[in-house]
Amino acid sequence: MNSRYPAIAPELLKLFAAREADPVDVAVIQPADPFLDMAGEDLRRRIFLTESETGQTLCLRPEFTIPVCLDHIASQSGTPRRYSYLGEVFRQRREGGNEFFQAGIEDLGDTNIARADARSVADAHALLQLALPGKKLGITLGDQAVFEAVLAALGLPRGWRMRLARAFGSAEMLAAALADLASPARNNALAEPVASLVADGDFERLSAHVATRMEAASLSPSAGRTPGDIARRLIEKAELRAVRLSNEAFDALKAFLAINVPVDEAADALRDFAAGASLSLGAALENFDARAAALAEHGLSPQAIHYDAAFGRPLDYYTGLVFEITADGDDRPLVGGGRYDRLLTLLGATQPIPGVGFSVWLDRIERLRGAA
Repeated sequence: MNSRYPAIAPELLKLFAAREADPVDVAVIQPADPFLDMAGEDLRRRIFLTESETGQTLCLRPEFTIPVCLDHIASQSGTPRRYSYLGEVFRQRREGGNEFFQAGIEDLGDTNIARADARSVADAHALLQLALPGKKLGITLGDQAVFEAVLAALGLPRGWRMRLARAFGSAEMLAAALADLASPARNNALAEPVASLVADGDFERLSAHVATRMEAASLSPSAGRTPGDIARRLIEKAELRAVRLSNEAFDALKAFLAINVPVDEAADALRDFAAGASLSLGAALENFDARAAALAEHGLSPQAIHYDAAFGRPLDYYTGLVFEITADGDDRPLVGGGRYDRLLTLLGATQPIPGVGFSVWLDRIERLRGAA
């Protein structure tokens, strides 16, 4: 460790050791495809891309969760396993430098979902208490699984469920999706043969046509969406325009998204909502209950933890809990994390491996420490 590392780094490493999270060092140069496929639109446009001599699309490491999971799969390590990391990530940012330090813990393979979720939140909170002693902290929780359970219970077709699930985590995208759901846009005129291929839902031929047009325009698929992504989106848009949600269902969805209460009141608020809308949230609500109980066991003040039904994080791989922690007087998150139970299978694991973790923005912490 050299002088470029944050001053708090030695203390964080001791905390990770006390929390039995094994240190892991992953390469700075990473294959780009996993991030382009799974990381979400917000991160995709911030990645620094390059290409190897063999034509493989590579990138500078933009985050740690995907590389840690890839490393775990490659090492064929058993689970449960907890990993810690502290190192640089590289992203194009509107504020601050494009190269900055992150630290965190990834918790893989614990099948007690509620326990692992609560431990992740508690570990992140303990890290901030260590780094910012005496600073008042606020924790915001969301739940991708509860949101998707509401969408399914409302009877939304798969295309709309997928669009809204992808928008979860971006207030702008979610607002736009809800506006489209309330008043579906008219079909924009598409040139032939695209219009006919979209109308027929012919994904293969539409993808091939898009690929040909991209090649003619010298557009690289690695620079953004692939031909398949574009074709799928065009067909999906056409299908979505054919759907209208009833006023009752739309009102129920808005009522759900308005829930914002202390975590110890959240389960009751969700039950009241479900009863009022005549919906069943099933296992998603049971898991929520179990997590709230596990959080209480860590001694975290319920009044410091808020559940916001509309809160998500802009990464596509989350499947359940999502959370952020902020310091009093600063709305920028110091910690962001969540559950990603499908990610390792998508990355090549032969068996499903549940996972949950968090990352800490050390540059933001250093600024607050310097201002103290």
